[in-house]
Amino acid sequence: MKSTMKINKIPVPTLMISAGIVFAVVASALTHFGNPANMGLCVACFLRDTAGALGMHGSAQYIRPEIIGILIGSSLTALVRKEFNPTGGSSPVLRFLLGICVMVGALIFLGCPTRLILRMAGGDLNALVALPGFFGGVAVGAFFINRGFTLGQKHKQSPVEGGAISFVSVILLILFLVVPAIFMSSDAGLGALRAAWYIALTSGAFIGGIGFLSRFCFVGGVRDGILYKSFTMPLALLAMLLTGIVINIFTGNFNLGFYDQPIAHSDHIWNFLGMLTVGFGSALLGGCPFRQLVKAGSGDSDSAVTIFGMMTGAAIVHNFDLASSPGGASGKVIPAFGFSLLIILVIAVLGTIKGRKTA
Repeated sequence: MKSTMKINKIPVPTLMISAGIVFAVVASALTHFGNPANMGLCVACFLRDTAGALGMHGSAQYIRPEIIGILIGSSLTALVRKEFNPTGGSSPVLRFLLGICVMVGALIFLGCPTRLILRMAGGDLNALVALPGFFGGVAVGAFFINRGFTLGQKHKQSPVEGGAISFVSVILLILFLVVPAIFMSSDAGLGALRAAWYIALTSGAFIGGIGFLSRFCFVGGVRDGILYKSFTMPLALLAMLLTGIVINIFTGNFNLGFYDQPIAHSDHIWNFLGMLTVGFGSALLGGCPFRQLVKAGSGDSDSAVTIFGMMTGAAIVHNFDLASSPGGASGKVIPAFGFSLLIILVIAVLGTIKGRKTA
């Protein structure tokens, strides 16, 4: 991405860095209004909570309005700008599997790339240990991409297909507001820590719109730096981190150290390997969980399939007791990690062979 590109006459570097700052401010505000500490806006965590509310598992359970908001915000922004582009059909089954594997890695670490930065901004040094794993995972993904990896060509689809997930999210929101009793809802624990629904929904919609305009992506920032020597998006991630640190220091929420961190563990090997899995899988998917939500909202049905894969992954992880806890990684973490990494690696190799043959 060249820095000379402009969106509505705003230079891309300015737009990107502004998006990073806004992201940190909104996430901090959501924490202030009731969301879990260092988890003001964690896409993987909130997809897990939503899956729980739908009865897919018995852990944290709550329909997170932030998820619905991101889908609606990106969808409306795309429609207003006449950039809603219904596409899909690019290896949906493989994307579903990658979504499962990315969620396994996220719940080993206890967070997605969004929360990785938010945890570092709160002083959590366990996230700093995981950061090289995330970079390494994206770098491995970039290695395969650079050698021709592909999941296949996307195809034009009908607006019904492209807008299905946004439509379903609106129906889900209506049901959540009108008949909330039909959903599971935690009375304690993470699922019970929540901002008011209208604050969460509005914040999600705002971030969804910003995410669409800026193409903000945690994985894309690292990938573009490796493949294209473009450092615009990494600067946006740095802006988000620094803004979060300043806000946390100002509000008294900055706690530098490895221990007594909210919803985190100090099993350093698995923090590293969990984020390596997330980075590798997300690089092959073409974006982090947040980016997948934004793309789904703007018409990409392949990203919608990935989201469903992530929710299924959350169900598998919690139903089979594979998730980490503040006490450390699960005793079943080795097979969970091993199978996930193997699946990602096989898809990477086969996709590279396919891409080279096509070329």
